[in-house]
Amino acid sequence: MPSLRRRTLAPEPVSPMPESRKRSKSMQEGEKDYTDVCCEKCGSGERPSELLLCDGCDRGFHLFCLRPVLVAVPKGRWFCPSCSNHKNLTNFPLVQTKIVDFFRIQRCTQSAEKLSPDCRKRRKRNSGLVMAKKRRKLLPFNPTEDPVRRLEQMASLATALTATRTEFSNELTYVTGMAPRSANRAVLERDGMQVISKDDAETLNLCKNMMERGEWPPLMVVFDPREGFTVEADRFIRDLTIITEYVGDVDYLKNRENDDGDSMMTLLTAADPSKSLVICPDKRSNIARFINGINNHIPGGKKKQNVKCVRFNVNGECRVLLIASRDIKKGERLYYDYNGYENEYPTEHFV
Repeated sequence: MPSLRRRTLAPEPVSPMPESRKRSKSMQEGEKDYTDVCCEKCGSGERPSELLLCDGCDRGFHLFCLRPVLVAVPKGRWFCPSCSNHKNLTNFPLVQTKIVDFFRIQRCTQSAEKLSPDCRKRRKRNSGLVMAKKRRKLLPFNPTEDPVRRLEQMASLATALTATRTEFSNELTYVTGMAPRSANRAVLERDGMQVISKDDAETLNLCKNMMERGEWPPLMVVFDPREGFTVEADRFIRDLTIITEYVGDVDYLKNRENDDGDSMMTLLTAADPSKSLVICPDKRSNIARFINGINNHIPGGKKKQNVKCVRFNVNGECRVLLIASRDIKKGERLYYDYNGYENEYPTEHFV
């Protein structure tokens, strides 16, 4: 099970404060004495290393008292909920041409947009829940039939990506200066990696092809004041359905050990640590970035989990898929375990 380090970020402030107001979060630039600052939420000044100062109003907030919780000090300037003005979040225009361009959806004829008989046959054959559980076959997502609703689903993701200044990508990306694609070799996995079956590989390709022509997973991204951006099922989703692939820039773990970003996903855990890889979705990503994690420290935390994270060897390369771990009702929010087996991610303050 991959380990994950991530944070769901609130949108940037609509009208950021002038640059002259910028100062260090370490409170060391010293025009004012901040040693007596207390958290506006809990009233305590304890644990000062986890006490953030707002660059707008100078008030203090513990990382764990904020909603959504922050697990690390953000890079650059930070604004509290009052100053960030996230209530004025700008929704992405519900205009088909803009959405098509944003997600680089293939423009095709009406006849080409329809599923081919082979695809329909494959989807129908794989949609039997009893058969899927017996053989553990993965299922393709079932898009919403209403084209207007599909546009609304895509617009909700575009809104979240735009607010977090993230470019849409539905594939792993390899950037100059980071790990090359040749480094992504599943054979290097320390304890071995399961090879995706032929049927499951076809299902994954079917999902990718559907998204390329605008047949979107039935998911909505919403902004919750307590959890930040989060993902809801917009129709019933069967157990073992492919939700999405976890994507982003691929880099060596050794290059990210001192990175305070908390969105990294393990891609490859090699016997030689210098060859271990992580996925970094802070610049390029998809809806996986906004699926939240469970609280591992409360009795009911595990009950909220309805998605699992699985790594596969796909044609010799490591890939990470998010898969429904049980039936998911319409309107239910998606959650999975950020920690897996390693318990590295601090989730004790999660909602």
